Amino acid sequence: MNGHHLVLGELVDTITGETVADTHDERYRQKLGRLLVEQKGYDRSQIETRFPLVCRAGDNRAIVPIDFVITAAGKVAMILKYGPGSLTTRHRCTLAASRLVSGHLVPIVVVTNGEDADILDGASSEVVRSGLAAIPSAVELAEMMAGFGFEKISAQRAEMESRIVYCYEVDDSCPCDDTICRI
Repeated sequence: MNGHHLVLGELVDTITGETVADTHDERYRQKLGRLLVEQKGYDRSQIETRFPLVCRAGDNRAIVPIDFVITAAGKVAMILKYGPGSLTTRHRCTLAASRLVSGHLVPIVVVTNGEDADILDGASSEVVRSGLAAIPSAVELAEMMAGFGFEKISAQRAEMESRIVYCYEVDDSCPCDDTICRI
């Protein structure tokens, strides 16, 4: 057993080629990685997996992994955060994380449980599409980026967004969750 996940063996990560623990959650992440590369047209070099997002609330700090951070034209253009269960309950936390990964608003924020997805506008926070098939392709994302302002996130707002991520991902996590690193 590894943390709170049943480890079924090992598998090779679709994006990085690294060997990782084979868990039910990791199988969904691999499914998403294959979707991005094989169906949505992203180059593996555009995708960073398990992005180590540092968040804090007061004196408390932690590293929370963001499943997929997509870069296009030199900017973070989309993030995908996987979590089992309800999508709606993960909207606010994932939006907060999107505002911390690069210092600017991210155009597209995807919340997914591996079977369904909500695609959020990173500026307005509105759900603009639903379903895995609705995740923007590389071409669609480039078009969406064209009219996006990439507004800089102020230090005060970043502090508040960081507290939100900490609250949802660290304070509300299972004590045996070994994907989060409290520092």
